[in-house]
Amino acid sequence: MNEYALAQNAYVQATRSIGAPREVEYKVFARITRALSETADIKPADGADFPRLVGALHENLALWTALASDVSREGNGLPAELRSKIFYLFEFTREHTRKVMRGDADAQILIDINTSIMRGLKGQTNVAEIA
Repeated sequence: MNEYALAQNAYVQATRSIGAPREVEYKVFARITRALSETADIKPADGADFPRLVGALHENLALWTALASDVSREGNGLPAELRSKIFYLFEFTREHTRKVMRGDADAQILIDINTSIMRGLKGQTNVAEIA
């Protein structure tokens, strides 16, 4: 087997183990949304449990920050309107996360947003309709 064939085979194997980009995005959203769901009832006054909620919120915000950064890049292939909507969802997520951490709101809307994005990634709805 020549070097090209070996490299191509390695790429195919890596892609199979990692998954397609949408599949990877879905898995990340699923993991973070599960963490949010498991901690959604925790309030700042809950003391020892509160860091679990903060951790889930931090991971969620990090995901949305990465998405905002990606859709802000000039070379991003998504339509401009969809990129704008994703960036808006990042801004909303950032502000709502602050409210949850202060105890002024709950995390349910963040869970709902992520779940809607996951549906879009699975092709169950048009992502443009979500935003």
